[in-house]
Amino acid sequence: MSLKKAFLLLACAGILGKAAAQTPAPLTFTRADTLRGALTPLRTCYDLHYYHLDVKLDPARKFISGSNLFRFTATEDFTRLQFDLFANLAVDKVLYKGKSVPFTREANAVFVTFPQPIRKGTQDEFTVQYSGNPTEAKRAPWDGGLVYSQDKQGKPWVVSACQGIGASIWWPTKDHQADEVDSMLISVTVPQGLKDVSNGRLRKTTKLKGGDTRFDWFVSNPINNYCVALNVGDYQHFGDTYQGENGKLTLDYWVLPENLAKAKQQFTANVKPMLKSMEHWFGPYAFYEDGYKLVESPHLGMEHQSAVAYGNSFGNGYRGRDLSGTGWGSKWDFIIIHESGHEWFGNNITSKDLADMWVHESFTNYSESLFVENQYGKQAGQEYVHGTRLGIVNDGPIIGEFNLNNKGSGDMYPKGGNLLNMTRTIINDDEKWRQILRGLNKTFYHQTVTGTQVVNYISQQSGQDFTKIYDQYLRHPNIPTLEVRFEKGEALGRWVADVPGFAMPVRVRQKGGEYRFVTPTNAFKPLGIAGLTKDNLEVDTFNYYIGVLID
Repeated sequence: MSLKKAFLLLACAGILGKAAAQTPAPLTFTRADTLRGALTPLRTCYDLHYYHLDVKLDPARKFISGSNLFRFTATEDFTRLQFDLFANLAVDKVLYKGKSVPFTREANAVFVTFPQPIRKGTQDEFTVQYSGNPTEAKRAPWDGGLVYSQDKQGKPWVVSACQGIGASIWWPTKDHQADEVDSMLISVTVPQGLKDVSNGRLRKTTKLKGGDTRFDWFVSNPINNYCVALNVGDYQHFGDTYQGENGKLTLDYWVLPENLAKAKQQFTANVKPMLKSMEHWFGPYAFYEDGYKLVESPHLGMEHQSAVAYGNSFGNGYRGRDLSGTGWGSKWDFIIIHESGHEWFGNNITSKDLADMWVHESFTNYSESLFVENQYGKQAGQEYVHGTRLGIVNDGPIIGEFNLNNKGSGDMYPKGGNLLNMTRTIINDDEKWRQILRGLNKTFYHQTVTGTQVVNYISQQSGQDFTKIYDQYLRHPNIPTLEVRFEKGEALGRWVADVPGFAMPVRVRQKGGEYRFVTPTNAFKPLGIAGLTKDNLEVDTFNYYIGVLID
């Protein structure tokens, strides 16, 4: 193989210009990571149904106080359970049947002991009263906590952002994605002149003595912990409706007064096309009862269910940039499309463990290209997803360590999106692929899942086993390489991959001809296409993120 030939093929595969795959330093975990990430018996003994989070925010002191009611069904007999609250926040009291009960703390976990056994099948509840200064996020949304800012009039502007680090950074909860409440009441009290915008629908606004105002928001659908949102500021509201697959969907927008005109233009231009695309590909929006909201935030954005945080400065692209380098990403508002895409993957379908965060991010990254396709045609969408390879670094596994609240490589975004596009290419039936995407959202509607369940569903519905393909791309930093050599005028091929028995259909052709699918294994065998030579062999590296070596 000539070096020039290898160079060109690797460039086509999107590898050159990236950091070489490196073996990351071994991760070190503590008992605190296990307490946060593991589903121990002290967490699985109770199944949550309902929260009432009732808090008061003092922006001047950066102080929060209040309570959270836990309503649950016992899944077994127990006298002790765990909930979570960061250690810098005080648990003032735990109340059960009107009386204080004892508790202990270790790291960010709290262990409650009840005076008598709570029997399996019993529906019960307890309330945690707490207070303190929550962690202040320094670089939201990539780190977690509360974000303190001001509008142009100097009024406080405070929001929450806590994906990954966990909701217990600002409120008491069973802080694990596997257990979602069925519904939730969020009550937030703020100083006079400010509003709180949280998830779901506003049920009541109450003026309190001393000038404070309490806002009661009710979420009527299951919600994951990190999506529960607090947004406090001098917000202005405008709204609209969208006639979607399940009827009329309310659209509510909350922004700072100085940005009202820009928001009306940007939101109008992006939201309805986004909903049309997402419903076409993924099925009906999953939260019609709670509506759809965009809420301006001082950070870039977050997929807070039915109250999506938006901070992209009312411009197209990702902070004005096209992450694909193709030009297609400059035609729409990245944060509106991406964060809203999480309403399907992340909020409707939620991974049980943070290690499977790829279920959220890979599908939502892929939703961007589907939006481009819906707006500008299939070729544009394919160009976009191919262009996102600019962000792949192959620095580690996409799947993280389980039971430790550990997420994998950031490659879960562009590499995961390209993996899904390869899946579509292999299935080679666009309508079947669309029905698989819609079927995922229907089959796992309002559920928490494992990544294995998602891969198994794709395999079952497509009639092709994708297990080893997903294992290679999700569990190993290296991408598979198609090695081709010629013997007696015949082209032989094999896959070089980490996964034993790896075999992936790939499209090959003579230059200028029609692509044909071949399925090499990890041993050389004929590709079965007559007339292939070193000079006319073409492998579909546009739709496949692979390496190619020709001897």
